[in-house]
Amino acid sequence: MAAEKSKILVIGGTGYIGKFVVEASAKAGHPTFALVRESTVADPLKGQLLDSFKNSGVTFVHGDLNDHESLVKAIKQVDVVISTVGNMQIPDQTKIIAAIKEAGNVKKFFPSEFGTDVDHHNAVEPACSTYAGKKLIRRAIEAEGIPYAYVSCNCFAGYFLPTLVQPGVTTPPRDKVTILGDGSAKVVFNEEHDIGTYTIKAVDDPRTLNKILYIKPPKNTCSFNELVSLWEKKIGKSLEKNYVPEEQVLKLIQESEFPINLILAINHSIFVNGDLTNFEIEPSFGVEASELYPDVKYTTVEEYLERFV
Repeated sequence: MAAEKSKILVIGGTGYIGKFVVEASAKAGHPTFALVRESTVADPLKGQLLDSFKNSGVTFVHGDLNDHESLVKAIKQVDVVISTVGNMQIPDQTKIIAAIKEAGNVKKFFPSEFGTDVDHHNAVEPACSTYAGKKLIRRAIEAEGIPYAYVSCNCFAGYFLPTLVQPGVTTPPRDKVTILGDGSAKVVFNEEHDIGTYTIKAVDDPRTLNKILYIKPPKNTCSFNELVSLWEKKIGKSLEKNYVPEEQVLKLIQESEFPINLILAINHSIFVNGDLTNFEIEPSFGVEASELYPDVKYTTVEEYLERFV
């Protein structure tokens, strides 16, 4: 007899990555609950998304991060909590931790991570402070003895690949491309549906308990130079390359206003430092998703670029 699938509560389910997690959870047959605020229900833009959740069998639970009672009540109905709240709400997750602690029934908590592994990076400010916020949440979870899994999914393909990381454009470049640093640092790009799928696979997997789940499929790990050359092959022409030396990138970060400085600092960490790939995943702290779940047919970087040819 197959074990029953855990009941999952997604907090922040209408957000950028949240909707893919909700969709993957429902699709995998987990009883799926989405915490929604009254204001979300009234929002016409979110209405369509909520309809699609409803059609896939998702149960809405009314609640709010700032309403402790409603959070505890929602959490008591499930086994696993996945937070996908946005950057501004990262610190508010201490409220989720408090509610999980009081509810006392959660088998695994996934805080909102979905990017660089915040315990392994060499980012400069202001990215360093952004990562520090997520790090504080990790330490708070561990201090409370709450069972967890942290998802380090690296780069969202939908955020970086449609523009090949070029500022101010809407399609990949066909003439010239700007490359930060020397373009040799290895980077990982993952399609958002796949991130949702791998996250949900990890829910009932004992191998991910109190571990970092890294989503680093081999075909999605490439340097910026390799990415550009893949694109050149697809469009059958060479691009003029403008390399921005690291000193210049650092200078730009210091001279730019928020949020440009934050975006540049994150890009410096990823594309110049190679922070996504410059450490080994040790079994003591991490596991890799495409090794754990070889059955998942993920979208490769090459397949993703096909859309723009």
